[in-house]
Amino acid sequence: MFDSRNPVYKNPVGATPAGQNIHFKITLPRGLGCTAATLNLQEDGGEQFHWGMFWCGMNGNDREWWECDFTPPRSGLYFYSFSLQTNRGMLGLSRAFGGRGELSGGDKWQLTVYEPGFETPRWLPGGILYQVFPDRFYRSGQAKKEIPYGRKMHDEWGEEPQWQPDETGEITNRDFFGGDLQGIVQKLPYLQSLGVTCLYLNPIFESHSNHRYDTADYSRIDPLLGTERDFAHLCREAERFGIRILLDGVFNHTGSDSVYFNREGRYPGPGAYQSKESPYYDWYSFSPWPEKYDCWWGFLTLPCINECSESYQQYLCGKNGIVRKWLRLGAAGWRLDVADELTDPLLERIAEAAKEEKSDALILGEVWEDASNKIAYGQRRRYFQGRQLHSVMNYPFRSAVLGFFTGMRAKDAMEILLTVQENYPPQVLRCLMNHLGTHDTERALTVLGGEALNGRDREWQSRQRLSPTQRGIALRRLRGASLMQYTLPGVPCIYYGDEAGMEGYRDPFNRRCFPWGKEDAALTEWYRSLARLRQTARAALEDSPLVPVAAFRRCLCYIRQGKTQRLLIALNSGSAAEQITLPAGWEKATCLLGESPSGSILTLPPIGFSALLL
Repeated sequence: MFDSRNPVYKNPVGATPAGQNIHFKITLPRGLGCTAATLNLQEDGGEQFHWGMFWCGMNGNDREWWECDFTPPRSGLYFYSFSLQTNRGMLGLSRAFGGRGELSGGDKWQLTVYEPGFETPRWLPGGILYQVFPDRFYRSGQAKKEIPYGRKMHDEWGEEPQWQPDETGEITNRDFFGGDLQGIVQKLPYLQSLGVTCLYLNPIFESHSNHRYDTADYSRIDPLLGTERDFAHLCREAERFGIRILLDGVFNHTGSDSVYFNREGRYPGPGAYQSKESPYYDWYSFSPWPEKYDCWWGFLTLPCINECSESYQQYLCGKNGIVRKWLRLGAAGWRLDVADELTDPLLERIAEAAKEEKSDALILGEVWEDASNKIAYGQRRRYFQGRQLHSVMNYPFRSAVLGFFTGMRAKDAMEILLTVQENYPPQVLRCLMNHLGTHDTERALTVLGGEALNGRDREWQSRQRLSPTQRGIALRRLRGASLMQYTLPGVPCIYYGDEAGMEGYRDPFNRRCFPWGKEDAALTEWYRSLARLRQTARAALEDSPLVPVAAFRRCLCYIRQGKTQRLLIALNSGSAAEQITLPAGWEKATCLLGESPSGSILTLPPIGFSALLL
């Protein structure tokens, strides 16, 4: 009766700019005796629209067409359904699985409307991202100067990170291995061999924990990593290798041990904790000062920023502010930590400052859910309407891909992927960070081959390693999962060491040192072959939507169709062989990876795959 993902029924499909006409069409059984049909739209938090539909002819002998046009007047979210006056009374046509319509009291469809002229940087699509946790990637051997007190340096690269509480009973994250910016420079040829075009760095500013999400000074590179000169050198050298640098902006909170708050008294001060006369006092919210203050998720070491503070916004976004400074020194953009905890005005000001400094600067947010309809702290977010984020980390993608290889039904995985495609503007979709793991999640290999974490403690996590059997299964699954990662809409992002076969549950076991000299060479070469596939099939992958072909049992098949190339990907995540009947013409395709078809039949072995190019 209706399919929101089919242009016969809704044209254009997916998100649209404000002011663009959308044609809606439904087909109803003649036996319903429909005498009137209405398109009902609810603007999120705003106006309701009721659009009468016109009877426009028969669809075969026993079905009829009704249609209308609607032009969304402004950006935002709209939710819609249809009402029908029939010989059975008033009926509703609403959303069922897969975006199709059914006569029930089901869900409404979502229509995402963005501002006309909303553009995203063109340099990221088609490339490959690589995420580095700086302390654990590579240690150059360059002498470290002016190291702040309170840090424990490991003697050997690759030792187990500290995971047990110290003598105070706290886990301080104060152990360091000494990875640095010059070390990243030395490994640029390696990153280039993987096809990397953008390097996403976890925080690099002065902080007193190894993760550096407790910023001590936004204006200064952490001394263990190097200097401002080292950063500018990294950006210049990376550019020579065709690689851009994406920085992590932690702008929702600082460290308590910081220039700004200075609870520990490390800095000359005065910080907000020390004096109400501090220039940073209004950056924080005290109740009462100084003992009680708003802090991130209850962590006293992470006092929250009062984002409405004009002095803070000016410090961050002004002409000589933090956002502009590091772009000026060579960064290509910012990944914004906990974007759902940044206010709309601050997000817009960050984006505006970045664009003014560098017209193609990327602003990418950390959002774990569907970012098109995210509600945070009771407020609907407007990330994709055109003034805030260019794109986000694609956690729904991770859930779908890893889920597909660990028991999720193929059709449910496909539904997640297609829902994101339907809800996100196309320019956002092509910049999505498609990752299988990050510093906040278990390693992909561990998820694909190990026991589920299920809330187990750090002591249990520290003892876990995949058995040879588990690792063999996990490696086969990772090949299929990474093939999806490299061929679905968006940009693949490798979490450092995944390509080398690293394992690990949560922090700090997912943040171990890169195993230089002990890499899984075959797996690393597999990732290089995926980079070559993206180059070979570039015309098929560029600006093309995901077209589903099949999703049954443990099999997925989809096509990416460009103007001059078509790429078909088929995957079997199950333990038994499966056969897929290919669409007409694909028997003549070139096999890039995996199994070749026999005529129109493609047989996939257990945990098998195929990549075909026409």
